[in-house]
Amino acid sequence: MKKGLMFGGAFNPPTNAHIELAKYACNCTHRDCVVFVPSKMTYIENDQHKDFAFDDTARVKMLQEIAKTRDWMKVSTYEIEAEVQPRSYFTLQYLKQQKYDCSLLFGSDKLAELKTGWKYMVEIAKEFGIVCMVRAEDDVKQIIAANDFLRTIEPYIEIVDTPKTWRSISSSEVRRLYEEKQYAKIDAMIPVELNGLRKY
Repeated sequence: MKKGLMFGGAFNPPTNAHIELAKYACNCTHRDCVVFVPSKMTYIENDQHKDFAFDDTARVKMLQEIAKTRDWMKVSTYEIEAEVQPRSYFTLQYLKQQKYDCSLLFGSDKLAELKTGWKYMVEIAKEFGIVCMVRAEDDVKQIIAANDFLRTIEPYIEIVDTPKTWRSISSSEVRRLYEEKQYAKIDAMIPVELNGLRKY
């Protein structure tokens, strides 16, 4: 059983922040790997209301290209291949069947959503554990202390104080530059394997 972190999300597209922060969290929590689990394009567009999404095949291919030179990085197509978008709790259960003992990894910008926007969060916390990466200038301990729900699952949350270098890079900014065809600026924000992002 490999000890890992499940990192779900749009990865629309994957940025240097996604990769470097995930690696940092993996090292800090002494895990063997991070399993990247991209969401379905229909979920990104219809439920998350993102401006646009690279299609499922493209985002999986991007992650797989990046993973080729990173033995700590795994890519799961479980959610992409599902008939409907699975909840994270079921994805964690699936990964356990695949011999990955994973905790849920996400950024502190997601904390405010946990009570109402996520299903089975108490079960996830108690059965798998949570690793929360500090994003922007968030005071994670204060965010938890001020939220009645988060206080109930605080014993199951491990906070990773990430390097500030990678905290502010966002996929939305990359998409904006992509639409404006500013490809040279994009290349500085994404892994070298994705340079020339327009090919996707």
